Amino acid sequence: MSSDHTPSKATTNPSVDGSELIRFDGVTKRFGSNVVLDNLDFTVSSGKHVTLIGPSGSGKTTILRLLMTLLKPDDGTIKVAGDYLTHEQKGGQLVPAGEKHVREVRKKIGMVFQQFNLFPNMKVLRNITEAPVHVLGMSKDEAEQRARELLELVGLTEHIDKYPTQLSGGQQQRVAIARALAMRPQVLLLDEVTSALDPELVAGVLDVLRDIAHTTDITMLVVTHEMNFARDISDDVLMFDSGRVIESGAPEKIFTDPEHERTREFLSAVL
Repeated sequence: MSSDHTPSKATTNPSVDGSELIRFDGVTKRFGSNVVLDNLDFTVSSGKHVTLIGPSGSGKTTILRLLMTLLKPDDGTIKVAGDYLTHEQKGGQLVPAGEKHVREVRKKIGMVFQQFNLFPNMKVLRNITEAPVHVLGMSKDEAEQRARELLELVGLTEHIDKYPTQLSGGQQQRVAIARALAMRPQVLLLDEVTSALDPELVAGVLDVLRDIAHTTDITMLVVTHEMNFARDISDDVLMFDSGRVIESGAPEKIFTDPEHERTREFLSAVL
């Protein structure tokens, strides 16, 4: 671990009991004739850190985008903490969910993207407090207190009054991580969060994420090409190919003794 942060109440997630937090049942996603996810079944347990690896185009990011409801599945269902995400029960039938239902379930999910997507006209503090105040209805004081704790966690306390353009890419990405955590999500989705950064900035962001993984009990679902990072933080690693999970297991097993030829090929190309 890079530092001696201890988890604050701002970052711990109260509902970790090892129960199932995310469930994909028979999820298929197509873009035209291209099947990106092929009848996918998979689950993530509460408090676990699960990393998705595999070649580009194998469906990893599509999973995160489905969870953020940026995409909708063509077939199958997704549940988050026991609630259907894009469906709801009405009169004993499972029907497409209304926007209100989707919004409620999506509050359980935070995401950090490749691009930082910060509000350029807002200082760091307000970037982090805006959604907790307007979406969660939190008081400004409570939101600011939590933002300060999170900025300490990501090592940016002294940049609280700066605009995003005054920060490096790595610092902006750390603000984006703090902003996602400020919503107190049950699961944090990380989509190639270092891929847009200059190489010398990558380590700082990964160190922050290691700290969060080791000092908080938030569930993480990670798509990354940083294999050492995946090995460090993961409870489980899932190898994807052509929209299916072809192998899964503990990082030691997947990285040192994979069973599937495709996994061996992929790892020898990236390691």
